[in-house]
Amino acid sequence: MNLLRDNDLIYGRLLTIEEPHLIERYNKALAAFGLKPTARASFEIDRSGYSPQVAEDLGDVNYLDPNQINRRFIILTPQQIDLPVVHTAFSNTSQLLFEFMTSNQRVINALTIKDVIYGEIEDSVAKVEDIEDLLSINQVEFKVLSAEDVTGKATQLATLVDRLKQEPDAWRDTAMLEEMVDLAKVTGDIRENALVPDHVIFRHNAYWTSHFGGLYVFVDPGMTTVISDPSAPGFRRSRPWQVSYLSLHDADKVFEFLLSTGRIELPRASWIEKSGYLEHRADMLVRSLIHQSDPKRDLGKADRVWLQTWIHSNASLINSDGTFPFLNAAKREISQLGQLKIEDVPPRQRFLVVRARPDHPDAWLTNSLISDFVPFDFMSRYVFNKPAFYRDYEDFNEVWRAHVVATLKDTYLKDKAGFRQRLYGLTD
Repeated sequence: MNLLRDNDLIYGRLLTIEEPHLIERYNKALAAFGLKPTARASFEIDRSGYSPQVAEDLGDVNYLDPNQINRRFIILTPQQIDLPVVHTAFSNTSQLLFEFMTSNQRVINALTIKDVIYGEIEDSVAKVEDIEDLLSINQVEFKVLSAEDVTGKATQLATLVDRLKQEPDAWRDTAMLEEMVDLAKVTGDIRENALVPDHVIFRHNAYWTSHFGGLYVFVDPGMTTVISDPSAPGFRRSRPWQVSYLSLHDADKVFEFLLSTGRIELPRASWIEKSGYLEHRADMLVRSLIHQSDPKRDLGKADRVWLQTWIHSNASLINSDGTFPFLNAAKREISQLGQLKIEDVPPRQRFLVVRARPDHPDAWLTNSLISDFVPFDFMSRYVFNKPAFYRDYEDFNEVWRAHVVATLKDTYLKDKAGFRQRLYGLTD
C-alpha cells in the first residue's frame, strides 16, 4: 500500500496532529477506551479520530471499531468535520459523524478549546452475528464523553444554576456557591458557551457494510432491501413482508430493483453523449484486456494511437470478450435513437451503460453497487467503492499497480469534483 499512500490514494487529506496538548488529549481518550497511549510526536487523524499510525503502533486496524459495530470516535478539533473517514465497517459512518458535528457545532467548538470529545456511535446491537442484527438498527445515538468531564460538569453547573434561580434561599448555601465557582473554573460561562450536545440521535438509513463479505441495505417506504451473497447468515430467513433479499450475483433482479425504485438513470443521449461515459467504460475495458493478455506490459506510454492499433491487432480477443463491441453498438443506437432499449440488453451488461440518478439520496451507494458489476473500471471502484478497490489492488502485480496509480493521479486526483460531475452528474 506504500505506492497508494505516497500518491495520496489511501489515507489522503488527513489532519496532522503534532501539538503536545492535542497528543496528550488523544492519549486520554485512548486510555478511556482501555488502549495504550501513543508515543509518537506526530500522527494523522480522519474525521472520526482514526489514525493509521496509531493503528500500526497498536497492531489493530480496528482499534476504534473493535466489533465493527458501535463505532468509537475521538474529536480533538472542529477541523475534523472536513476530513474523510478512511476506515469503517459502515459506509454511512462518515455521514453520521458529519450530521453530529454539524448539529452540535457550537458545543464542539467550545468543548475542544478545553478538552477532547470521545465516545461511541451506539445502537441496539453489541455484535453482528446475522443480517437480522443489522436490520434491527433503526437509529444511532452518540454517547459523548470528555476526558476532563467538561460536559458532565457543565450539566452539573446548569442544574445548580436552575436551583439557584428557583429556590428562594439557595443563595444562602455557601457550599453550593463554592461548588458552582469551582465548576465554572472548568466550564467557563455556560450562558455563553453551550457545552452539552443536544442533537445525539440520528437515523440509520441506507448503507453498505463490510459484514458477511459486503452487504447493501436500501430503505424504501414499507420495504427494506438487502443485497448480499446468499451465504450470509440470516439471508431470506424472516420478515418477507418487510424485507426483500436479493443475491449480489443476480444481475437481473438487482438491476430491476434499482430501476423500479428510481435509483438509476437509463442510457439516454441527454447525459451519455456529453459525459463521455461509454468512452470511459471502453477505455477502462481495453486497458484491462491488454493487462490480462500481457500482464508485464507497461501501459505508461500507451497513447490513444497505440491503444487503437492494439484494438485492431487483437480483434479476436476483443470480439470474444464481447464488451467492447457492445459499448460501440450502444453508442451508435443512442446517437441514432436518443436512447438504448435496455430490455434488449443482457442483464449484466446493463450495468455498463447506467449510472445512479444524481439527485437521489442514495446516489453514492447506488454507484458503489453498480461498480460491483463492472470491476474492470478501477476508477469507478476507487471513487465509489474504496474497500473493493483496495481488495482488488492487493491482487494486482507491480506493473498494473503502477499504471492504476498513475491513471488515478493524472485524472481523478487532478479534479475530483469535475470528474464526478462530468461522468456521474454529481455536484458534491
